[in-house]
Amino acid sequence: MADSDYSQKDFIGEQVKHEDLVTITRVRSDRVFYRQFIRDPNQAKTSGHPRWYGDKFDLKDDQTWTEPDEVHHVPFTTKKGRQLTVTISGWKQMLMRGTKNYKMNNHPFTLLQIVVRAQERNSIWKPMWLIVIGSRRDELSLVDCYQCYRQRYDMEHLFRFGKQRLLMTSYLTPDVHHEENWFKLTLLSYVNLWAARKLAVVLPRDWEQYLKTNKSIKITPSLVQRDFSRIITTLGTFAKFPKRRGFSSGRIKGYKKAPRTRHDVIKKGSKKSTENLKAP
Repeated sequence: MADSDYSQKDFIGEQVKHEDLVTITRVRSDRVFYRQFIRDPNQAKTSGHPRWYGDKFDLKDDQTWTEPDEVHHVPFTTKKGRQLTVTISGWKQMLMRGTKNYKMNNHPFTLLQIVVRAQERNSIWKPMWLIVIGSRRDELSLVDCYQCYRQRYDMEHLFRFGKQRLLMTSYLTPDVHHEENWFKLTLLSYVNLWAARKLAVVLPRDWEQYLKTNKSIKITPSLVQRDFSRIITTLGTFAKFPKRRGFSSGRIKGYKKAPRTRHDVIKKGSKKSTENLKAP
């Protein structure tokens, strides 16, 4: 799952190379797609380049929309007890314009429109558009695709909390293996907060009056982390204090480390950086 920044052909064109990967991305409401062109069998073949794209499908112009191939209505209840209905409309075999490097006419996708309505049948948010692309996309129903994309919001909350409170991106190293180990440590610390959620006590700040009056407050990872020092002191530890086992001999005299390879700095948004990312 990815947001609308990853709905461009230079990203999707790389993901479709993996046979077992299905990518679900959000798209802006001003994009233009096309129906897959199907030639009439009774029509005589003409010379020249074969036609790939059919009728235009403009997301901001409902006059260009055709009847959806599938429509599903999914009712659900919010945490506050509000009854809502999600209408999922799907158009299959859609195409986007490609480039010389990415022949997107060979990779049709399923286009989804998500509309959330209340009991009075009025849309409470703007329609959300999703792209489902991949050779195995038809194995997923429209409801499965929508529920999978909803998980992205939980992932965003995890990344936000990890970057702000668990130092997820604070460790700087040129070694990818070390960076992956650090990322795993931050995820383990997040799991520890989840495991200790039932032991945590709400410790509101002086300005958090709503936490003092609400007894049914939901225990969040931030509240657990605030009380985690008390939790680990009550649990104790089986770890032993480190002991010295001699003195290290250090580096051998005359040893010289090879300097690291210097790489060009890639700046986001520049034309040169885009060429470097596309290079094999």
